[in-house]
Amino acid sequence: MTTPAPAHSPAGLRRITALAIPALVVLAAEPLYILVDTAVVGHLGRIPLAALALGGGVMSVAGWIGVVLAYGTTGRVARRFGAGQRAEAVAEGVQGSWLAVLGGAVMIAVVQLFAGPLTRALAGGGAEGAEIAAAAESWLRIAVFGAPFLLLAMAGQGWMRGVQDTRRPMYIVLAASIGSAILAPILVYPVGLGLIGSAIANVVAQAVSGTLFIRALAVEGVSLRPRWNVVRRQLSLSRDLVIRGGAFQLCFISAAAVAARFGAAALAAHQIGLQLWFFAALALDAVAIAAQALIGAELGGGDIARAKDTARRIGWIGLGYGVFFAVLVGIGAPFLPGLFSPDPEVADQAAVLWPWFIGLLPVAGVVFALDGVFIGAGDVAFMRNMTVLAALVGFLPLIWLTYAFDAGLGGIWAGLSAFIVVRLLALLWRLRSGTWAIAGAER
Repeated sequence: MTTPAPAHSPAGLRRITALAIPALVVLAAEPLYILVDTAVVGHLGRIPLAALALGGGVMSVAGWIGVVLAYGTTGRVARRFGAGQRAEAVAEGVQGSWLAVLGGAVMIAVVQLFAGPLTRALAGGGAEGAEIAAAAESWLRIAVFGAPFLLLAMAGQGWMRGVQDTRRPMYIVLAASIGSAILAPILVYPVGLGLIGSAIANVVAQAVSGTLFIRALAVEGVSLRPRWNVVRRQLSLSRDLVIRGGAFQLCFISAAAVAARFGAAALAAHQIGLQLWFFAALALDAVAIAAQALIGAELGGGDIARAKDTARRIGWIGLGYGVFFAVLVGIGAPFLPGLFSPDPEVADQAAVLWPWFIGLLPVAGVVFALDGVFIGAGDVAFMRNMTVLAALVGFLPLIWLTYAFDAGLGGIWAGLSAFIVVRLLALLWRLRSGTWAIAGAER
């Protein structure tokens, strides 16, 4: 195995960039497709767009589980890879894929049982709320069949990142997303399926992507049989990431529920802002992906000093990425909301959250980059505790105060800001402590 250049040398920066750029394409492809989908549905009217916001919020649970699979798999695979154990590293990806299949099957069953009550609870009362809930339920019952494939794709990305291969995931995800971005408007408009066409296009994208990642595993020549002892170890690691992700989901679902209480225009504008935020967040996560692969490999190879040097470098690169995205979003502020909805009330509501969105991006760049450092190091218990704390003392109190005092979207996005700032302070403290850097093929 070729030993990477030290992180403090010019080659270290080149290596980070070489891993981050293909990861950026992968991370951006899915939210770009969702943004296209949001724009397509947004031109059907505010009710379908609000329904997509609620249904998409529920489906984001699958995305959360997928991130847990990808991040948990990357850290374990990277340590094996750094220790020179490639076959064992890929075998971790096989077991992560079995977890994906099981998790997707459970999600299908739960959504088919509870889609109606769930969407009605989130949409609120009144005739408009009932209309939004019914449309969201129809979308959700179809879209959930893509969940197993989505999780397979995330597990596949995880093990490939762990062996420092970010190019193949780029080609796979791009192929699926571009095809479905073409399919969605065709199904929604000329075919005339409306919102249901959006759900079908989602399932097609995820099925293509998941199948291609399974094929990539098969050509590695490792056994595809489940090894339940490895699955149990992955579940143990995933437990902390699940709790961490659960804190995120509770925050974002609460935000959507509160936005729904302010009317369809507010919920539609929140959907636009949130999807743009997710796009920026996932794009910024490209640095975090590089961090997971490099930090895991460096600690797996026993080089603690190099890992700490890489971590500091990655934090600064994350800040630079965040500033860059803030400038881009600021330039696009006058016209971006109009791309997603022609409704003037939606545009007025979007203008409320826009300054929060722009101001958060540089801070988020550092936060997401350091998330990757600590996940790559396997420091997931700290990540769990820090995220739960940020949710309990930052996001959720402001969200529910917003509801109580009728503060609108500004209050919701102030809660998101508090959530990010609390995480930033905790991550910087942990980075300085150095206690996260533990060497070895396993942690």
